[in-house]
Amino acid sequence: MDLVPLPSQTVGPFFHLGCTETQSVSRLAGPNARGERVRLTVRVLDGDGCLVNDAMIEVWQANAEGKYHHPDDPQDKAIDPDFRGFGRLATDDKGTCVFETIKPGRVPGNAGGLQAPHLNVSIFGRGILQRLPTRIYFAAEAANSEDPILPLVPEERRHTLMAHSDLHHTGHWHFDVHLSGKDETVFFDV
Repeated sequence: MDLVPLPSQTVGPFFHLGCTETQSVSRLAGPNARGERVRLTVRVLDGDGCLVNDAMIEVWQANAEGKYHHPDDPQDKAIDPDFRGFGRLATDDKGTCVFETIKPGRVPGNAGGLQAPHLNVSIFGRGILQRLPTRIYFAAEAANSEDPILPLVPEERRHTLMAHSDLHHTGHWHFDVHLSGKDETVFFDV
């Protein structure tokens, strides 16, 4: 008897149902949060370069001082009361979502050094049976050369983790998530 593999059951699309007005979080930093303001547009594309209009993006980041708004962060740094540090949005019909936040500070690495400013990201979508974790770094950030995680990624693939600034709008950044294909975003096994 030959065993024939069957395709996995498709998950979703249901993310827009769960991302109601009260459950969607586009603003990680309120108007009085300390730090450099960032408007981050995330776009999700499939392997054919088509926009994915039913994905969900979650982001988690440190505040401008490099402290997470979470009880497991033991650093003796102040929590910014106007900074949430977490966001969740579904992509729109153009495959995008926009977060309002601040540029994160540097957080400690496992070996005692500091990590470059980054956002931790999880991508969920139809046919994705487990979340796809990745990071968003800021292109041309001087601290990227000192980050302990980036050297683990082959140099020719690091560009897939970089957000790029909009030359026409100060504080606006763009990041593309490629789910597969030649420019597939680096996803981490965590």
